[in-house]
Amino acid sequence: MREFEGKVILITGAAGSIGSSAARSFAEAGAKLALLDLSEEALETAAADINTEKLLLTADMTIEAEMERAVQATVDRFGRIDVFINQAGISGDFLPLTEQTVESMEQVLQTNVVGAFIALKHVLRVMIKQRSGAVVNGACSGSLLGGPGMSTYVASKHALLGLNKTAALEVSEYGIRVNAVCPSALDTGWMEDIESKAAKGNEKTARSGFEASVPLNRYGTVEEVTGLMLFLASDRASFITGSYFRVDGGQGTTSV
Repeated sequence: MREFEGKVILITGAAGSIGSSAARSFAEAGAKLALLDLSEEALETAAADINTEKLLLTADMTIEAEMERAVQATVDRFGRIDVFINQAGISGDFLPLTEQTVESMEQVLQTNVVGAFIALKHVLRVMIKQRSGAVVNGACSGSLLGGPGMSTYVASKHALLGLNKTAALEVSEYGIRVNAVCPSALDTGWMEDIESKAAKGNEKTARSGFEASVPLNRYGTVEEVTGLMLFLASDRASFITGSYFRVDGGQGTTSV
């Protein structure tokens, strides 16, 4: 189905595993793409096999002027933004809270909260003028649960859900929907980095422990996440806003 034929999709973190998978899926559904990331080289590599009209944008989301320029460049090229996938983020250090540094906390919050806020601010301004649009925020299971060793990341992703709910309330009158997806561990390079941080030299043991915390006893795939993103961005989800959806193999049902 090409249900996004002619639609304009802006994706941040587009060079990452989830962002690039979402880009390919939206392209296959007929969309035009504005793909944003920090590294031009990584972005070009990720977008090389995506066959659709696309605009590649490099910007630091934590710098408001850069994000504002990227949003304007998207509008200048395509005339509108129909869907925003707010996916960019960093993991931070894997350490007990008592060993985390203020600098690490500030860096993670700056990217995962302030950057997401800036991006939402400027994209929603465009959608309000259009009186239409759909946003999918890239949250995670850490938005809902604790995570030993990941206090900075978990705090930032809890905050992102607060932005998700508030934004949904503020823009509903304009016909704009805002939702979030909350995946647990996925079979990606990002999770390999977490495994290494958690148990340097014993990554296989770390992975086994992470998988054991999931009732389905495995990592998820990026396609299992981006499939939900496409649904939430589509007209099939026209009465869904302000919500978040677990993609976690049942992990959330095992914790208080």
